[in-house]
Order: sequence, then structure tokens, then C-alpha cells
Amino acid sequence: MRTRNVLIATIMNAITKNIVVFLLVMIGVGAFFSLYSHQSIKAQKVGIETVVDQIANESIRKIAVDGEELNIDLKDGTKEVAYKEPNESLSTLLKNFTVDPEKIKKIEIDISDQKKSFWLNTIFSFLLPFLILGFIVFFTIRQLQGVNNRALTFGMSRARQFDPKEMKNKVTFQDVAGAAEAKQELHEVIEFLKDPKKFHDLGAKIPKGVLLIGAPGTGKTLLAKAVAGEADAPFFHVSGSEFIEMFVGVGASRVRDLFARAKKSAPCIIFVDELDAVGRQRGAGLGGSHDEREQTLNQILVEMDGFEPTDNVIVIAATNRPDVLDPALLRPGRFDRRVLIDLPTLIDREAILKVHAKNKPLTSDIDFSRIAQRTPGFSGADLANLLNEAAILVARRDGKEITIGDVFSSIEKVILGPERKGRLISDKEKKITAYHEGGHALISHLLPDSPPVQKISIISRGPAAGYTMNLPTEDRLFRTKKEFQAELAVLLGGYTAEKIIFGDVTTGASDDLKKATRLARKLVMHYGMSEGLGQRTYGEKDDLIFLGREITEQRDYSEKTAEAIDAEISGFINAAHATAQQTIDKYREKLENIVQLLLEKETLEKEEFDALFERTKEE
Repeated sequence: MRTRNVLIATIMNAITKNIVVFLLVMIGVGAFFSLYSHQSIKAQKVGIETVVDQIANESIRKIAVDGEELNIDLKDGTKEVAYKEPNESLSTLLKNFTVDPEKIKKIEIDISDQKKSFWLNTIFSFLLPFLILGFIVFFTIRQLQGVNNRALTFGMSRARQFDPKEMKNKVTFQDVAGAAEAKQELHEVIEFLKDPKKFHDLGAKIPKGVLLIGAPGTGKTLLAKAVAGEADAPFFHVSGSEFIEMFVGVGASRVRDLFARAKKSAPCIIFVDELDAVGRQRGAGLGGSHDEREQTLNQILVEMDGFEPTDNVIVIAATNRPDVLDPALLRPGRFDRRVLIDLPTLIDREAILKVHAKNKPLTSDIDFSRIAQRTPGFSGADLANLLNEAAILVARRDGKEITIGDVFSSIEKVILGPERKGRLISDKEKKITAYHEGGHALISHLLPDSPPVQKISIISRGPAAGYTMNLPTEDRLFRTKKEFQAELAVLLGGYTAEKIIFGDVTTGASDDLKKATRLARKLVMHYGMSEGLGQRTYGEKDDLIFLGREITEQRDYSEKTAEAIDAEISGFINAAHATAQQTIDKYREKLENIVQLLLEKETLEKEEFDALFERTKEE
């Protein structure tokens, strides 16, 4: 019923559109005839006697004969029109009026074909509108046929098929830096497609489904492109959202059509991007048990491992939300091999930067290892965007090469936003910002479990009035309680410095306090690092997922325990504040040195900051 209604609506829209076009064309034709008629009316109508007198006076330059109509051009530019009898020629008419033949010879006489003029007038006045109407009707019928064709192909798969032999600028594993384990897993898939006998002789069956799991930007789709470039087999690419329509059954039909095409091209690869768009867990209480998404998912399950198993068709899918996928998708026989793609390590980041820097003019002093150290937590897409921002920054100032300073500026722009040098602040606010950032930097440098300071700035970026960049020099899989306590002290360093120096605090520390509270809560409730509450976690997230987010959290502790949790959180924050206060009181002179240099230069790099402490040691 819905499909019929949509088809009728489409037909009516097509007819309406063509009627509007027809009316516009008719208005244009009417305007043309109106103009033509208007031009004809401009000629003055005279009698034959007047024409005879004008010939005698030699005032006529040209006479154009069109049937019984005489179009007369006088030598002074005036136009006249006269009419004669239909069956009488102009020469006979003038002879009857005894006009001097010598004077007639001086006049240019143009006699048009009366039959031709008749047919032209007939076409323009009668047949042309019907021809236009016929064209509109023909065009409408062609459009309606197109609607029917689209209706017939509505349930066909929208997957794009790539032939590796015809692909231009194809991506291979050499273009993918890092992710060595993931590439090894996918190499086995490619080897199976090239030489399945090698596996069959050992009784091995290649997994039918390979699920790529990783955060956004880690290179899942890029790896799939590399598989398409490496494999000598057809490659079908489709997004999970392309299966879903408002009509129940269309998605399942598209799944059937996709696998039917794949079986004809076997051995081949099907890549489904953003699988969670169609593979979410069934029975979540949203949309009932017969909605379009669930029917599509059911069809995928059957096609991958049902009564008619799909041989030599390997399905590769990508998602960043494996927790919301239906368990039936993850069982053996379907997506039974899961490839985890982590954020790149320090070494991987350096390799990724070199890949994306190939077509960019760089200065000789570019040190990719230093850039990699300043970009912990960056994904491959983030690193590509970082170098692109650096290139844009250089082009903005009409430069020719990208320096390491341009890349560092781009890192800060990506993390914090663009510089806001035009933002006017008073000297007092600038001084407060300098002490705030100096407090962060001082504590981060002096506490042994805190990462080293890479840069300090009191130039506003985004919403921040200033910033302190302290980053670890190596990748860390685990973090200790002492490291968390040092991080809390660093977060409270700006707040503490303001309170000690000015005897008051500002709203500039609000974000630091929010982060410190959130971190302290994790220490108590999730990491079991509270001495008073023991080695357990508190609060359990429900499995109910709505719009990709958990909307409930089960409270598995009493009110008395909740009070103890609040007390432990406050204990962590108070201890961090005490550490920050003791450090600033003890090294007040060094804080003043940092602030003085910040007010002078506005920005301190790692080398300048470390030199302050080296100078103090020498003294």
C-alpha cells in the first residue's frame, strides 16, 4: 500500500511539473506572436490609389508582395501596408492604373511564395502549440516509465562493485602504516582468495566474516580499500545504512540481491561499512520485533550461515560500536574473526606521519618523532588532518615549505582551536592567566609521576584563555594510582596558584575542577583505588542502548555507601590541592620566573621552560 501511494505521488509530481513547463512554453509562444503582431501593427494601412500616387512621385523604395498583402517601404523610412485582390497580380494592378513602367523599374519588388507563407502562418498559428503539447505528453510518458523502472529496481542492492584490475590509484597495504596485526589477519583472507587449496588441504576453513573493530579514524575503511587493492577478486562495497528504507522488506531484498551478485562473482569480498547501522541487537524494546532493520539483520544472518551456505564469499565489516551488535552476528560461522584496530602507538604515529607527508614540501629539520610524541591519542585520520592543517597554515602566509613549528601550531589548533590574538584582555587578566598556567606547569615539572611539560602559552585558543601541554614521552597501557594523584595535583595547580597569589579564585579554573572531579570519581567507583572503600567497583551500566548511548546506570550500593563515595572523592581532591599548595609555597620563586617570562614572550616551548630550571641549578 505504501509503495503504491509513493508511486502515485511520484506520478502526480511528474505530471504537475510537466504542466508547469507546458504553461511556461505557451506563455513564451504567446509573447512571440504578440511581439510579431505588434510589429505588424506599426505599418500604416493605405489604399491602392495612394500607392499609385507614391509610385508616380518616386517615393517608394521597396514593395514586398505576400499574397494579397503589399508591404511598402518608403524612402523616408515609413512603412505602409496595402491590400489587393487575391487573384490579381501586382503588375496587372499597376497596368490597370496606367502607372509608368519606367517608374516601376526603379522600385525593388519582392514577391514571396504564397503557398509557403500560408503553411508558415498555419504552423506558427495552429500546429506549433500542438507539437509542443505532443512533446510534453511524450516527455511525461518517458518520466512515468522511469518511475516504473525505479520501482522495479527499488529492492536491488546499491553496492558498488570494484574490479581491482581496473582501479586507478588503488590503495595497498604499503599505504597503510601501523596496524601490523590487522594487516596480517587480512593477508590471510587475500591468500585464501588467491590460493584456497593451500587451506583446504589442511582441512582449514577461512572465516566467512571478518569484523574490523576500532575507534573512528583508526583506518578500518582504509584497510578495506587496501584489501580491494591487494586482492585479485571482485570487491563489493556498501554502507549499512543503504539497506534501511521506510518500507518493510526492502532491506532484506537488497541483502538477497547483494549476496546473489556476490555468488555469481565468487570468489569475492563484500565490505559493509558501519555495520552497527543495521546489526544492532534485536529485542531492545524499540520499534517492535518486525521493523525494517530487524528484518534486514535476519536476512544477513541467513545469507552468511543458513541452509544455503555462501562459499568463497568473504564478508568484511567495520564498526566502532561492537557492544551494540546482535550476538547472532558474532557467533562462529558468521563474524567469527574480530580484528581490533587500536589507536596508533608512538612508532605507528611516526610511520603514519611519513605516509601522509609524501606529497608535501617539508623543511629538512622536520622531526617526525617529536611530532609523534606530541600527538598521543591521535588516530590516523587525525594525523592526516594535522598535516593538512599545517599545509593550509603555510599557504595562508604564502610560504613554500612546512616547518616543524607549523606542525606544532596545527597540533594546538586541532586540540584547542585557532589562536585568538585579536581577543583583547586586560593586563590583570593576562597576569592571572600567566600565574594559572605557571601553576600547572610548575607542578607538572616537579612531580616525578607527572609527564614533562612540552609547551605553555597565555595566548587564547578556542574557549581557553591559555594552556599548558604536558604529554608523556612513551605509550602507556596501564596507569598507576600515583600517576592519577599527580594528574589531580596538576589539574588543581592553576586554581591553587590563583588562590595563593591573589587571595581569590576565578571562573577560569571551572574546567580543571570538572576534570578533577570526574577523574576522582573514576578512581573511587571504577578503578578500586580508594583505601576506605576497598577493592570493588560501584555502579553497573545497563545493557539498554538508545541512540548509541547508555541511558541508565544501575545503582548497586546503598545511600550510606554513596555518602562514603562522595567523601572519598573529596579526599582525593583535597589531597591533590594540598600537594599543589605545598609545591607552590616551596618553589614560589620558580613560579615567579615562569610568570615573568610568560608575560614577556606569551609562549614557552619545552627547551625554554627547562632552561629556567637548569639556570636555577647552576646558580
